[in-house]
Amino acid sequence: MINLQKSDNLWILRLNRPDKANALTAEMLEEIYEIAKNARSARGLILTGSGTIFSAGADLVEAKAGLATADVWERVSDAFATLPCLTIAALNGTLAGGAFGMALACDLRLAVPTTKFFYPVMALGYLPQPSDPLRLSSLIGPARTKMILMAGQKLTADEALTYGLIDQICAPETLMETALNLCENPRRALPDHAHAIKKMCTPSS
Repeated sequence: MINLQKSDNLWILRLNRPDKANALTAEMLEEIYEIAKNARSARGLILTGSGTIFSAGADLVEAKAGLATADVWERVSDAFATLPCLTIAALNGTLAGGAFGMALACDLRLAVPTTKFFYPVMALGYLPQPSDPLRLSSLIGPARTKMILMAGQKLTADEALTYGLIDQICAPETLMETALNLCENPRRALPDHAHAIKKMCTPSS
């Protein structure tokens, strides 16, 4: 349910459960964590999905059994956030719930025009994973973050672009090409050079 493609120093991680809207199981999350944890040799990493939905978030059956509050979500997002290479979430469709964490932890976010964004933790009675509100606030501000997490606002791709949640809207047929092009400079650079620039762009804690 997780596909990994390595080409030279570029890694492409693809969620591959399109018949279930790429809903994430504990097994999938652990596999994603291991991939991200071991991707430190990559110069670029692209996260995307199969089908027309990036991810509906947690698998509903497993969420009710405890996955919704498991620490694996935070481990996954931290693994992405601490990678030294350029990381890009190429959102092939709707991003929902816990799947936000991975995308927010990436350096850049691209999306197709039909993408919808929602994080219904208030309605479902869960808290978001700890780092998500902070990362979301740093992109779109505290008030808009509360609109999504507390008021349950759903965003279109155009609204997400206006808010600063995503960086570019791409046609479905050009999504991956755009992501690959954005990785070209980091792939040609020395690893330490790319990492140094990335650190300079990150606010001190």
